[in-house]
Amino acid sequence: MTTDHPVIPHFIDGARTTAPEPRTSDVFDPSTGRVQARVALASEDEVRAAVDSAERAFGTWSALNPQRRARILLRWVDLINEHADELARTLSKEHGKTFPDAKGDIQRGVEVVEFAAGAPHLLKGEFSSDAGTGIDVHSLRQPLGVVAGITPFNFPAMIPLWKAGIALAAGNTFVLKPSERDPSVPVRLAELALEAGMPAGTLNVVHGDKSAVDALIDDPRVQAVGFVGSTPIAQSIYEHAARRGKRAQCFGGAKNHAVILPDADLEMAADALVGAAFGSAGERCMAISVAVPVGEETADRLVALLRERIQALTVGPSLEESSDFGPVVSAQARARIEELIQVGVDEGAELVVDGRGVQVPDHEDGFYVGATLFDRVTPGMRIHREEIFGPVLCVVRAKDYEEALALPSEHEFGNGVAVFTRDGDAARDFATRVDVGMVGVNVPIPVPIAYYTFGGWKASGFGDLNQHGPDGFRFYTKTKTVTTRWPSGVREGASFVMPAGS
Repeated sequence: MTTDHPVIPHFIDGARTTAPEPRTSDVFDPSTGRVQARVALASEDEVRAAVDSAERAFGTWSALNPQRRARILLRWVDLINEHADELARTLSKEHGKTFPDAKGDIQRGVEVVEFAAGAPHLLKGEFSSDAGTGIDVHSLRQPLGVVAGITPFNFPAMIPLWKAGIALAAGNTFVLKPSERDPSVPVRLAELALEAGMPAGTLNVVHGDKSAVDALIDDPRVQAVGFVGSTPIAQSIYEHAARRGKRAQCFGGAKNHAVILPDADLEMAADALVGAAFGSAGERCMAISVAVPVGEETADRLVALLRERIQALTVGPSLEESSDFGPVVSAQARARIEELIQVGVDEGAELVVDGRGVQVPDHEDGFYVGATLFDRVTPGMRIHREEIFGPVLCVVRAKDYEEALALPSEHEFGNGVAVFTRDGDAARDFATRVDVGMVGVNVPIPVPIAYYTFGGWKASGFGDLNQHGPDGFRFYTKTKTVTTRWPSGVREGASFVMPAGS
């Protein structure tokens, strides 16, 4: 364990923590492979302190009317935009994604906070006059209280903003447990929230491992938990939270397919696939990792176009403008990706482009994996069944449309899928029938815009409500229904009959 690096602290009750940390974890620069900082790992007492702070702040924050909260959120957006370059550089240095990609990470998060600023409208209840004789009924949307988010390394700005933005707009206070691999940006976002006018304790950040996660879920004051990460952990957290009577939305892994029909613009499809498969080194839950060309002629042409484009890609340090994509997040991630590439070779897939063993001059210790392309992958292979979470694209050839439609529909995961075609009827049929939660038509990464909802099906998502959009407000609020009758001066005596609308 290194000791000569700065420690990235928690952010609790409006301030960075300053006490010495008995437990820390190294934070690497993936481009160089060197340790650049350490991050504090929270004890149960520190998690409790964060929840204490959020509980104290709840009364003040929830008492603000939604419009005043929205104004603070919009000021937060302004501050994030003012500091976007600073945040993106920090994100690139800790995650490994390129600077432009890091800017996109921040922007997609900001868009959800902008949507959340519509809370005055989105929190409106319903009203019915004369539901019975002289009786009115109305409903209220009220905040839950203290809520928590547990977010992954691959989007250290976007997903915390997705979760915190709507939760805060709805009047809740928030405890964020981000990934310890790239922890600096979440702390900076919390500082900017305080500067924007949020009361101390409204947004707290605690770093940690499983013990911190368990402490959050076990605290009876935490009313809801949102998680994004791998499927086994998503399912475990969902079950853990449910046993304690908490709301939970937990999103897991993916194996996103792109079906390419014979009539598709193959040049456009190849460009889209290269960006969607290898952008951010494939470390996106919506990355395309399986291409499904329909027919041998389509497959042969597509593979040739993909090989040509892949061989022209530049893998390099995250902050170099010439890099198409940077390193993966850790040495462990690189080892797992390279192991699965070998598994694909051993199982009989055709390795068209091998991305192993990449050496970047002056960055030989960085965590680099080059773009990798497999052809003639079959559904039984591990590289098709498992999420590789790296720059690896598998081509599974389908003999016809129905076989292509079945591949994503029958897969364990159901996060995202795309179809490339010029045929509107085929696209409509595909979007209607495919058993996947998010669909793109000639769009390779179909992440919905902020005012729609994001969420996968099957083993990609656990919980009844999805992230952002109207579902976000439903998740972070509880509905109260009020039935009102004012005395008319007429006494009717006691009634022992069940009230009915008629």
